[in-house]
Amino acid sequence: MLLTEDAPARTQRIDPAFRRDILEGLAQEPKATPPIWFYDRRGSELFEQITDLPEYYPTRTETALLKAHGPDVARAAGAGRAVVEFGAGSSRKTPHLLRAIDPAAYVPIDISGDFLRDSSAELARAFPHLPVLPVVGDFNQPLELPKEISGMPRLGFFPGSTIGNMDPGAAVDLLRAMRRLLGHDAMLLIGMDRIKDRDRLIAAYDDAQGVTAAFNLNLIERINRELEGDMPIDGFAHRAVWNDEKARIEMHLEALRPLDFQVAGARFHMERGETIHTESSHKYGMRDERILLRAGGWDPVEEWTDAEGLFGLVLAQAA
Repeated sequence: MLLTEDAPARTQRIDPAFRRDILEGLAQEPKATPPIWFYDRRGSELFEQITDLPEYYPTRTETALLKAHGPDVARAAGAGRAVVEFGAGSSRKTPHLLRAIDPAAYVPIDISGDFLRDSSAELARAFPHLPVLPVVGDFNQPLELPKEISGMPRLGFFPGSTIGNMDPGAAVDLLRAMRRLLGHDAMLLIGMDRIKDRDRLIAAYDDAQGVTAAFNLNLIERINRELEGDMPIDGFAHRAVWNDEKARIEMHLEALRPLDFQVAGARFHMERGETIHTESSHKYGMRDERILLRAGGWDPVEEWTDAEGLFGLVLAQAA
């Protein structure tokens, strides 16, 4: 059963936060924009394509872990919890968790409203007796959970190693915010991508079919469409690089020639080879991830990984 309310974002074409973040990001040196703005409808669709690529191991590895260890999660978490998923997207992995733990309600949170409503409706059809309560919003900002789950113990679900998109300080802040939002008796099931071979990491973010490049370049199309920009699509190229010092993959949009363009009435210039840093994806070792979780107010309870040690699925409880 799908329970939802009309959100203001549905009728508001230009998000003032999007405008602010893009203008501030293009004005700073070096240029950088937050990765949340990848996810308009087209960006969300492209990301779903990325998850099916042969080079992109995280989704299939995490999905296999959920299938194999869903019963273990159920035993550790107990019955009757409301599952709150942060950055739900298409919720493709979610059914494996829901079938295993039989929750009291499901609350998907995502910034892409239309995409979230479509995926929530599909999930409600698959689980007709489960209250599905979508929340359109940015989980990096203060949120209110639906009143229907008041009093229910909660299980946060944060798959896909999305925590890696944040610098460690911001990741700790988010984990603490999740702890406050979910409550003192909450648990958190979180996916964490591991440090591994550099070439394998780069291939996962620069696939042979060019889907990740299209995903990155779609940000320019969104800026041009929603902020009256004239950034030349053919003036930029997708770049993925491994930053060993910071243990992260970085995605950039690199200027292929000197560029002058405007966005929302503001003028910008880029030299050839200059980049806009659009995303980081931090990778963690087992000890690192546990330090991060504890700093964020969560005590790891159990962890599962694949045979190659590519990816970790960690269950933690509120400290």
